[in-house]
This record gives sequence, structure tokens and C-alpha cells, in this order.
Amino acid sequence: MRRSFLRAALAAAIAATTATMAFTASAHHGWSEYNADKPLQLSGTIQEAGYVQPHGWVRLKSGDKTWIVVLAPPGRMESRGLTKDMLSVGGTASVYGYPHRSKADEMRAERITVNGKTTELR
Repeated sequence: MRRSFLRAALAAAIAATTATMAFTASAHHGWSEYNADKPLQLSGTIQEAGYVQPHGWVRLKSGDKTWIVVLAPPGRMESRGLTKDMLSVGGTASVYGYPHRSKADEMRAERITVNGKTTELR
């Protein structure tokens, strides 16, 4: 009886781990969705920002277009000196990165410059 209980507990743990890994993988995008052959350098005004998992982001108004700029995870940004407060609405930022292959208004940032401070994100 004890052996069957251990087998059932092990099977449940494996199933839970597999389900969690599948959910995490489906919630996260791959970097191949961005075209590294066409780098962009944009400057503009921060319209909105998110300092959230799995990646931070800013909505950046550059010229007559507004971009969703995917940043690094908050922990990485924090450890490299890019705090949540620096991504304030109305502030200016410059980003270097790669456009999304199918979303014309999205890019992945390799680096961001805010208030004269450049932060490497990758």
C-alpha cells in the first residue's frame, strides 16, 4: 500500500511539473519572432510602462508611430540600474533593438537609454 501511495504521489508531482512547464513555455515568446537583421534605433516619449514578469515593456511614441518595446525581466533591469521609476510616463527614452516579424508595432530592445543612462538588457 505504501508503495502504491508513493507511485501515485510521484505521478502527481510529475504531472504538475509538466503542466507548469507547458504553461510557462506557452506564455513566453521566442526571440526568433524578432528580426535581428533589421535593427532599429528609436527615440520618443514613454506613453505607458510595465515593470512586470516575464518582461518589462514601454509604449514608446516615436514620430507618428507608437511602439510596444519589450524589455528585460524586472530583476535584470533592477540589477543593471534601470528602476521602475525611470520608466515614468512622459519621460523620454531611446531604444536599440529588433522589430517583431509579424507585429508591425512591436520591437525587442537590446538596450535602452533613459535620463542619459544606457542599460544593456540582454
